[in-house]
Amino acid sequence: MSRQSVTIAKSAPRQPQPHPLDPLTGAEIAAARTVLEAAGLMGDTVRVPMLLPDEPTKDELAAWSPGAPVDRRIDATLLDTATGVATEVIVSITRGEVVSAARVPNDAPPYGQPQYLFEEYERAEAIAKASPEWQAAMARRGLAEHIDLAFCSPLAPGYTGRADEVGRRVIRSLTFLRYDEDDSPWAHPVEGLIVHIDLTANSVIRVEDVGDVPVPAGHGNYYPEVQGEARTTLKPIEITQPDGPSFEVSGSLVEWENWAMRVSFNAREGLVLHDVSFDGRSVLSRASVPEMVVPYGDTAPGRFWISYFDAGEYLLGKNANHLELGCDCLGVIRYLDGYVADDHGHPVRIPNVICMHEEDYGILWKHTNLEGRSDVRRSRRFVVSYFSTIGNYDYGFYWHFYLDGSIEVVAKATGIVFAGAGEPGVRQKHATELAPGVFAPVHQHLFSARLDVAIDGEDNRLVEVDAQRIPMGPDNPFGNAFTWSETPLTTEKQAQREADSSVARVWEVQSASRTNHVGRPTAYHLIPEPTALLMADPASSVFARATFASKHLWATQHEKGQIWPAGRYPNAHQGGSGLPEYTAGDRSLDGEDIVLWHTFGLTHFPRPEDWPIMPVDYAGFWLKPYGFLDQNPAMDVPESSQAHGGADAGCCGGGASCTCGH
Repeated sequence: MSRQSVTIAKSAPRQPQPHPLDPLTGAEIAAARTVLEAAGLMGDTVRVPMLLPDEPTKDELAAWSPGAPVDRRIDATLLDTATGVATEVIVSITRGEVVSAARVPNDAPPYGQPQYLFEEYERAEAIAKASPEWQAAMARRGLAEHIDLAFCSPLAPGYTGRADEVGRRVIRSLTFLRYDEDDSPWAHPVEGLIVHIDLTANSVIRVEDVGDVPVPAGHGNYYPEVQGEARTTLKPIEITQPDGPSFEVSGSLVEWENWAMRVSFNAREGLVLHDVSFDGRSVLSRASVPEMVVPYGDTAPGRFWISYFDAGEYLLGKNANHLELGCDCLGVIRYLDGYVADDHGHPVRIPNVICMHEEDYGILWKHTNLEGRSDVRRSRRFVVSYFSTIGNYDYGFYWHFYLDGSIEVVAKATGIVFAGAGEPGVRQKHATELAPGVFAPVHQHLFSARLDVAIDGEDNRLVEVDAQRIPMGPDNPFGNAFTWSETPLTTEKQAQREADSSVARVWEVQSASRTNHVGRPTAYHLIPEPTALLMADPASSVFARATFASKHLWATQHEKGQIWPAGRYPNAHQGGSGLPEYTAGDRSLDGEDIVLWHTFGLTHFPRPEDWPIMPVDYAGFWLKPYGFLDQNPAMDVPESSQAHGGADAGCCGGGASCTCGH
């Protein structure tokens, strides 16, 4: 890691009054566990796969006033590891009591298992390595001497419908070799060796040992001591803000220029934003990326079932990174800690889990008039972000807020691509060769953003806007004319839509009650970026489980608890949960409290340049005001402090050629 110029914002935060949307604290998680224990729900074999805030309803928020008491609640899933029985519990921390408890019907169709425990990863590896069948397979392949350092990766099983798996808490294990303690195992896959494990019975269901492809021997290590000395040609970039940052933080309330929002964090979604407003006017009630699916397009026995739900199966927030100065964020930074529950329900602090800072973003607006006067304003953005590591992949989630009222959401994918082994030089249909004998399957990273929109209030409408050609004729005598079409999407089924870049398609969320100074509804546009949808066949298991990824847009009428695009328990779920269920009633979207669900992401055909570690790949979308404001809201932005030669102009020795002078 190279040294960078980094500063932590030094101003001490004000101590605010508690707010109903504040994230859970460590003390609250500990208090919730005490209530569960007192109620007899935390036996010796009971664990906590998921613990989240039970957020207040919108009616509760509307009735609350600062200083009033808040009923703080948690939503916990409990798992008896001895029996496999799971229970959903709501606890009032404020009142110190269990509000409700209900058994999860995970032993009958459509099944669905709670999220994995961290302890189950270690237990799965121990079960696999203790298996005589696995040991025999390693010996048959001539790999017995590598058993001790072998890595048995625990992987969510998908849903295959096999009779010996349905209704059981299953995890699969693929084997990778390590030739020393520091070796990267992902470079040495033992192709075709799959261990299927029942985590409740702590036993192996079966072992598959298919094929005899040699294990790739080339290292996949990316550490400096292996890759060689770092280059010395890059000069330092210093980022300083001598007067401090332009944003203020008071508890969960964050304010920057015209923007205000509440920043929260939980174990499943990671970063969550509440009450996002611009210039005192509401834009979003709640925003997050609550799910993503990583389906693989390989038919090999060790990969055809892979379709990871990194939030719903593994918990993005629980796996979030402790961010470090100069590595993850640059500038004058303010970090927020996050708290999650461990497997036993005890609080765990993740330091510096959320990073907030400002970035220069080039030109905001500029014009040179006929007399040669040049007026320029520089753009900057406020960034709220976090990173999560799920096995071999690392994901960053960035929310960018701009001075012109726009919001950009970016997901960054990096880490180590998941690989299998093959005969060197032999072309495969579903995988590309990254290094001799190392083949990375084609796959997708498809994210679902949940946007509880509130454009000037909760009463909103949804319209699809397309550019439209006009045939030559009386309405287009010269052939140059074009216009746009507006299609109201008034029900949940009408709002299941696909993006179309050929007609510059956007989705417009309008206020149903407020207009701008030219009489049009105030509005924001959801602007998609080109994204392939789910490539799996509609008859496939992964399609049934990840139906949300089959459309770029879904819209629902807001209902408490409808947060998970693939359902609450996508792990080993047969399918049909989440958005297919939410939209089955085809509720009205005309002047209602609307939630948008937007699918975006990457379709990854791996390349040698992705090895041994993948450069960041980007996917995202924009929310831009469209008639929400009466003019450019950034007209009062001052000139840069470096304009006209100020602060040495920040260029090569100063001089008129480096300034924005008249």
